[in-house]
Amino acid sequence: MTITAENILLIGSSLLFISLLAGKTSAKFGVPVLLLFLAVGMLAGSEGLGGINFDNPKEAQFIGVIALNFILFSGGLDTDFKTIKPILWQGLLLSSVGVLITAFSIGLLVWLITDFTIYEGLLLGSIVSSTDSAAVFAILRSKGLALKRHLRPTLELESGSNDPMAYVLTIVFTGLVVTQDAGLWSVVPILIKQFLIGGALGYIFGRFGTYIINTIKLDFEGLYVVLGIAVMFFSFSATDFIGGNGFLAVYIASVYLGNQKLIHKKKYIKSFDSFAWLMQIILFVTLGLLVFPSQIITISGTGLIISLFLIFVARPLGVFISLSPFNERFTDKLFISWVGLRGAVPIVFATYPLIAGAEKANMIFNLVFFISVTSVILQGTSLALVAKWLNLILPENLKRRTQTDLELQESIKSIFREIEIPQNCSVAGMQLYELKFPKTALVSLIKRNEKFIVPSGSTVIEPYDKLYIITENNNDLKGVFECLTIEP
Repeated sequence: MTITAENILLIGSSLLFISLLAGKTSAKFGVPVLLLFLAVGMLAGSEGLGGINFDNPKEAQFIGVIALNFILFSGGLDTDFKTIKPILWQGLLLSSVGVLITAFSIGLLVWLITDFTIYEGLLLGSIVSSTDSAAVFAILRSKGLALKRHLRPTLELESGSNDPMAYVLTIVFTGLVVTQDAGLWSVVPILIKQFLIGGALGYIFGRFGTYIINTIKLDFEGLYVVLGIAVMFFSFSATDFIGGNGFLAVYIASVYLGNQKLIHKKKYIKSFDSFAWLMQIILFVTLGLLVFPSQIITISGTGLIISLFLIFVARPLGVFISLSPFNERFTDKLFISWVGLRGAVPIVFATYPLIAGAEKANMIFNLVFFISVTSVILQGTSLALVAKWLNLILPENLKRRTQTDLELQESIKSIFREIEIPQNCSVAGMQLYELKFPKTALVSLIKRNEKFIVPSGSTVIEPYDKLYIITENNNDLKGVFECLTIEP
C-alpha cells in the first residue's frame, strides 16, 4: 500500500488506534510500550502484513525533529529545578563527558571489528551515544519506580539534556565522513558554538516565553497551549537558524518555563504530556515503517557485539568516569549505567548520514536500529528487577507517602505546608470546625500513625497529627498557626 493524500488520515488513525491497543496490553507481558509502537510500524511496513511502502528518510527525519521538540519540551516543563539542583553537575557531566566517552568507545570498537573507517566508527558511536529521553521518561513513569536518593531526577535530567551533545557529534562526523577534508580538532569550535548559543538562547527564550504567556490576553483559554507550542518551535528554529543547538534551547527554555508561575500552568503540563505521548507513538511507528527487517537480519551478529559492548562496557565507562568527582554510591552508578536506554532518538539521528549520502549510511542505520531495539528489550524490561536487586527501590510505605506529597504539591497553586501537632498543644481534642481557620485555608489530609485521613469538620485533632495545609498566601498561613497556637 502506498501512502497518498487521500488515505494518509485513514492509515495514520488506524495505526494510532492499533498502537494504543498494543500499549494497553504491554504492562501485562512486561514489554516496554515503545517497543510495541515500533513493532506496529514494522508490521505495517513494506515487508510486513500492512504492505505500506514508506522509504523516505527525509520525511522520517522531519517527523522525528517535530516529535523530539514536543518530547523535550514536555520533559522540561515537568522538571522541578529544586529537585535537580542537588544533582545538576552530575547530570551535566553525564550528558557531556559521558556522551563523549561512550561515543569514542563505540567508535574505536567499530573501527577495530568492521571495515569502517575511524570517522565512520565515530559517527556510529555518536549516533548511539545518548540515552533516549522518550524511552527513559516513558519506562520510568509507566513502571512507577520510586527510587532512593536522587536517582530518578539524575536519570531524567541526563536523558533530557544529552540529546544535544549526540546531535552535534552526529552532524559533525556526518560532515567528516562525507567530505573528509577536515581534521578531528575541527569538532571543538563547533561544539563550543552550538552549546554556548543554544544554552544562552534557551534561557532568553524561556524568559521571553514567561513574559509573553503571562502578559498577552487571549480570548480563549485553549489558545494559551497554542502559544506554548509557538514558543517551543520558535526556540528551536531561531536557535538552529543562528547556528546554535536547537534541542538544547528547547530543553532549557522549557525547564525555565516549568519553574515559573504561568497562567494555566497545569493545563500546559497536562496538554504537553499528551502531545509527548502522541509524538512518541507517531515517531516509533514512523521509524518502524522506515526499516526493512530483512536488512536487519544480515547485520544482527555485528549489531549484537556492538550492543553488548555499549551496555556492559561503553555506557558504564562513561558513567563511572563522569561521576568520579562525586561521592556517589557504587550501586547508584551501576543502576545509572543500566538505564542507558537507546530508543527512537538514535534512529532519527541515523537518518542524517542517509540523507547526506554517506557511503555506509544504510548499514549504519540498520545497526543503530538493531542496537536501539536490543537496548529497549534488555534494559527496558529489566529496570525494576535491577533496581530491586541493587536495593534501590523505596519501601512501599515511603513510596506511598512520596507519591501523595508530590500529587498534593503539583495541584497547589499557592502555599503548601505540613504542620505537626505537639503533644501538649491546646487544640488537641478539638474538632476541625472549632479551629476557625481563615476561609482560604484548607486541611487537605491528616497523617496519623502512618495512615492518611481525609478530614471533615467533625474530625478530632490528636497529638502528633500531621496536617497538610493549603493556603492562598502567607497571611492566611500565619492565621493557621495562630488558630493552632503553634509558633511558625
